Amino acid sequence: MNDKDTITSATPTRDRQFHYYDFVMAAYVCILLCANLIGPAKVSTVHVPVFGKVTFLAGVLFFPLSYIFGDILTEVYGYARDRRCVWAGFAALGFASLMATVIVLLPPAADWRDKQPAVEQIFGSTWRIVAASIIAFWCGSFVNSFVMAKMKLLTSGRMLWTRTIGSTLCGELVDSALFYSIAFYGLWKPELLLQVMITQYLLKSGWEIVMTPVTYRVVGFLKRAEQEDFYDRHTNFTPFSLKT
Repeated sequence: MNDKDTITSATPTRDRQFHYYDFVMAAYVCILLCANLIGPAKVSTVHVPVFGKVTFLAGVLFFPLSYIFGDILTEVYGYARDRRCVWAGFAALGFASLMATVIVLLPPAADWRDKQPAVEQIFGSTWRIVAASIIAFWCGSFVNSFVMAKMKLLTSGRMLWTRTIGSTLCGELVDSALFYSIAFYGLWKPELLLQVMITQYLLKSGWEIVMTPVTYRVVGFLKRAEQEDFYDRHTNFTPFSLKT
């Protein structure tokens, strides 16, 4: 794959309006919410050649897409605009967790009491799992975006695959380590915790490699359509800001 065939550069301005940025942000937040609310509702076991039976939370099939969107946002629009998306996702996750807690705690109607255990099973995550999800997402996403932006400068915009895969390996490592440590340390045996952590990390990171051709196409389309190819040469990389 040749990055040069897809890159169209433009001079960015703070107040510039983009055609697709809002849609990409909406898709990013949607995937994030679905992966965290629907995904954990089911544990699946599948047979994988070489590895044998692999057990995982179903959300692992979709959550890595949020990192792919993070790569696309940083590559095309820059770290600062991806930062706004991360904060939007963080706020959405926080509200969704609050909403799920309130719904579970509300007393069920008389003809709904037999369904209450199912609601609690699906949406009644413990405070540790909720905190682990939000903290791991926030930290992992910013690591992913930071590495992506810095690698783009180091490679002068060439070899897109090195930074999409490299940034995801870093971000997913932070995400997986934080999530499983916060959510299950002391509840699972250390060897089981490490095994699940490594398995999830490999599955999530593998998605990035598989989706690389799609990432190339989306990045190329957006760069041409937006006339934008942002380089974070003078960016303030603090995560605690919403400025673009």
